[in-house]
Amino acid sequence: MNDQSPPPPSLGCRDQPVLKQRGQREVFCGLTGIIWLHRKIQDAFFLVVGSRTCAHLLQSAAGVMIFAEPRFGTAILEESDLAGLNDAHAELDREVERLLARRPDIRQLFLVGSCPSEVIKLDLSRAAERLTQQFAPKVRVLEYSGSGIETTFTQGEDACLASMVPVLPETDARELLVVGALPDVVEDQMLSLLDDLGIGPVRVLPARNIDAEMGVGANTVYALTQPFLSDTHAALTRRGARHIPAPFPLGEEGTTAWLAAVAAEFGVDAETFAHVTDAPRRRAQQAVSQAADVLHDKTIFFFPDSQLEIPLARFLTRECGMTALEVGSPYIHDALHGPDLDLLPAGPQISEGQDVDLQLDRCRAAQPDLTVCGLGLANPLEAEGLSTKWAIELVFTPVHFYEQAGDLAALFARPLRRKTKLGIAAA
Repeated sequence: MNDQSPPPPSLGCRDQPVLKQRGQREVFCGLTGIIWLHRKIQDAFFLVVGSRTCAHLLQSAAGVMIFAEPRFGTAILEESDLAGLNDAHAELDREVERLLARRPDIRQLFLVGSCPSEVIKLDLSRAAERLTQQFAPKVRVLEYSGSGIETTFTQGEDACLASMVPVLPETDARELLVVGALPDVVEDQMLSLLDDLGIGPVRVLPARNIDAEMGVGANTVYALTQPFLSDTHAALTRRGARHIPAPFPLGEEGTTAWLAAVAAEFGVDAETFAHVTDAPRRRAQQAVSQAADVLHDKTIFFFPDSQLEIPLARFLTRECGMTALEVGSPYIHDALHGPDLDLLPAGPQISEGQDVDLQLDRCRAAQPDLTVCGLGLANPLEAEGLSTKWAIELVFTPVHFYEQAGDLAALFARPLRRKTKLGIAAA
């Protein structure tokens, strides 16, 4: 097929020097990913092996009402567990048995490590193997780490999906595997576009339940919808699957480029591609233009938080007319972020990792019109007169593919409009 992706700018950012920072960081831990994963995987339960602080974090982040029965919980490590006075494995087995007896709907159980469980070197991989043997085939038990000692909050999803890859059955079928948790309505829109293009069979990881037909092998090709899935990318590659590199499907341009890369892999002709995408592309362009009028010629500064920063900077600079001053990301993976860096116009400082005090100094000196950062930094910066956007909101809000492009632009326009209204009111 003819290449439908937009031409890259004359000078992108892929080969630009990266400022690598290693210092104090401001991030949530990977346990936060449970909040969207437990809604996505409908027959799973996420059991955090951690402290009361872990339990309070999850309850606060999820806003679970007292009468709700969510698909996550915490096996509390008491002081006697942390001191080595109890057999933590025996206590964990007892809690799992009680949980599965009370909740027969659970088909997949994830044991999620935390900072406390890692500090006492609790071997959850051995526990998962033991419990799988005990409860198979009714329940599959997997484990991953959600500890925030060395990770950012979106890496919780990455660790979860990576833990699922080794247990996927082998297949020789040529299939497309789309990887990354999306809201159901967005996933359905994506699957409809791929079906209209004649691409299939299409599998999605994570699937909504364990019974979904899915395998992986040498004939599997996979496309990522989230830019923070480096461990899952590596796990699938080890299984023989091949990655389709593409910009991430944020905004009209990113969605078109992502679909074009998949379409090229499956030999979709240019006429079919245009027939399927022309109408939603026009809708997305119109929706973005309506929201982006307030963003045009404004400057933006990204603190590293969600790993969405690079594709968001590409969207905001190329589709909304903003100027990026610094684009910080916790980690930069060339195979994942390279296509977006190719499209990101040269100019901003690209930074990896964080030394928060030094980055705050650069932000204050730059005085951007909008700063994207974590919750811990937003209020202090607002008090200093800088408009901010919470990075975590971009993970919980549907923002992918054509129909959400206008909503994505509106998320960034909202704080600027609010500041304008407050200024008029104060005057």
